[in-house]
Amino acid sequence: MNAVAKVNENSEKVELETPASQPQPVPAAKPAPKRRGRFVLMAALPVALVVGGGYYWVTGGRYEETENANLRQARVSIASETPGRITKVAVADNTLVKAGDVLFEVDPEPYRIALAQADAALATSRLNVEQLRAAYSQAVAQERVAASGLEYAQSQFDRSDDLVTKGVNTKSSLDEARMDLDKARQLHGVAAQGIVSAKAALGGNPDIATDQHPTVLSAQAMRDKAAFNLAQTTVRAPADGVVSQAASFKVGQFVGTGTALFSLVETDDSWVEANFKETQLTHIKPGQEAEIVLDTYPDRTFRGTVEAIGAGTGAEFSLLPAQNATGNWVKVTQRIPVRIKLDDAAAELAMRTGMSATVTIDTGVSRGFGSVFGHAVAAE
Repeated sequence: MNAVAKVNENSEKVELETPASQPQPVPAAKPAPKRRGRFVLMAALPVALVVGGGYYWVTGGRYEETENANLRQARVSIASETPGRITKVAVADNTLVKAGDVLFEVDPEPYRIALAQADAALATSRLNVEQLRAAYSQAVAQERVAASGLEYAQSQFDRSDDLVTKGVNTKSSLDEARMDLDKARQLHGVAAQGIVSAKAALGGNPDIATDQHPTVLSAQAMRDKAAFNLAQTTVRAPADGVVSQAASFKVGQFVGTGTALFSLVETDDSWVEANFKETQLTHIKPGQEAEIVLDTYPDRTFRGTVEAIGAGTGAEFSLLPAQNATGNWVKVTQRIPVRIKLDDAAAELAMRTGMSATVTIDTGVSRGFGSVFGHAVAAE
């Protein structure tokens, strides 16, 4: 037993030294290679970004967008064509009006008096024409009397001359007949000239209509002008719109001819002025479709059509255009206005000039793969 124990004790030492005599431990499962998955993920993300960005760039460029856009409406300055004192004001600031509505009235009484005077002058001119026609008839009658007297004086002279030749009558009687003949000729000439003068007074046409005579036409024109001035004392709206800047326009104010009194913003004539960068105008042309979103109505999309492209940049039409002939010149991308006509402007919406808008134009032209190679060739 002791020997065994010793042996066991020795054997324990042997077992400790000999692996075959001791149970072997079970090896653990090897973990998945994380390094390979991480590499795939890191490589896939840039590739996806490059592919997505390349696809977006190649298929993009068709739509040009800008937020530098505003709604515009025609603005008309309202003025009076006749001077006078305001007797009636029918509108106030920001009043909605329709075409033909009365805006205000100028005191019409002085213009009614002027119209009455013009009517009287017209009637007088017509009466004068009738008098000229009567004078012409009288001149014709006097010419006939003078012609008869000339004929009689001629016959008397011929008779006296014949009697003198025969020695029956004296020479003094022939001289008297000759004097009567000369007098008759002069009277006939005066009568004929009277016809010419009377005919000229009738415009060269004795049968001219009274209202076609120059003096009557002139009087008629003066009468029409007086009637026009009287009608212009009532000022009406030229179109549908909103009255603006009329807060200080009151009854009793004296206005002059052509003086701007307030403005009328026409609501039936709206368009959008979009200021695109010059680099965006490559494929923008009139007739292309556009989408407009007003900041006031962000959930509403309006349709439009490119109507025209501005003649120049805003800087070119400024009061003091920029001078680029300097040594410290810095290139700045310019903006050019593009006029877009609204195709479906809603009448129930409060469309006001100056509203901010976002405009997107469909140019119908994408970049495509050709542009990629084109840029590569240009880079070489």
